[in-house]
Amino acid sequence: MIDLQRLPKAELHLHIEGTFEPELIFALSERNGVPLPYPDVQSLRDAYQFSDLQSFLDLYYAAMGVLRTERDFYELTSAYAQRAVTQGVRHAEIFFDPQAHLQRGIAFETVVDGITAALDDARRRTGLTSHLIMCFLRDLPAQAAFETLERAKTRRDRILAVGLDSAEVGNPPSKFATVFEQARAQGYLTVAHAGEEGPPEYIWQALDLLKVSRIDHGVRCLEDEKLVQRLRRQRTPLTVCPFSNVRLRVVDTLAHHPLKRMLDAGLVATVNSDDPAYFGGYIGDNFQGVAADLHLTDDDIVTLARNSFEGAFIDDMTRSRFLAEIEALHV
Repeated sequence: MIDLQRLPKAELHLHIEGTFEPELIFALSERNGVPLPYPDVQSLRDAYQFSDLQSFLDLYYAAMGVLRTERDFYELTSAYAQRAVTQGVRHAEIFFDPQAHLQRGIAFETVVDGITAALDDARRRTGLTSHLIMCFLRDLPAQAAFETLERAKTRRDRILAVGLDSAEVGNPPSKFATVFEQARAQGYLTVAHAGEEGPPEYIWQALDLLKVSRIDHGVRCLEDEKLVQRLRRQRTPLTVCPFSNVRLRVVDTLAHHPLKRMLDAGLVATVNSDDPAYFGGYIGDNFQGVAADLHLTDDDIVTLARNSFEGAFIDDMTRSRFLAEIEALHV
């Protein structure tokens, strides 16, 4: 039996603001003098009952308001890195939402410097490698994304890729085709959330208009057989987030999650935690959940781990080293 916590894995779909545990939220609220609409940690945790993506985002952005200083972002990121390593993460590609902080008056540099300092320290302490992905909020105008891309020039060397997140329905990838074109011209890799609550058409748009290397979520691809064929043929990674899909009512229960069908269809599906502080578990917990509820075999589990490194933005030598770690456990 494979130890799902020790199993080497890459996390490719993780919002650093979504790792904000209630205890740290309250600690920073007190330190920064930012009041919260909840009397204590437990009442905040009790509010984590979401009816859809938007109901989650409303609370997510409210909690984010206590993040003010470089030290805050450092502590947030450091806490995630420590948890991730204990759950077998060898490499993490981390989303952050600069627009959510810029509109609160927090400098772009404050956010990036705090996050990257923590990631640098984590690499020195634990060997965890990482990349940073800057996401545009799709429910804001495309012009705001252009302005954010311009702001990012001061920290261009610390950001590998751009992505697209937040409220999906009614905000198709096509809205951001031009800004993604400009980002690619500046040397950024591209990824995008698509096919979570939005239709398969959004996945087509992400591939054809944004020219993404990965699809984040993508669970609704199974509704379109031609799309499945394309994703399989092109080996396009799908960064699936099982616990998130259940908590946001994309699927009813973990036992009904399409992950196993995605694997059986030959898709490069991966398992990730999305916003683990809000959705009930980090990446190892997600692996344990789907392994039990979907009756995954050891071969399925190994495929998911291998897929995570196949889909990661790492060089071939590093990828081979991580894959060798998996094989050493699966003998």
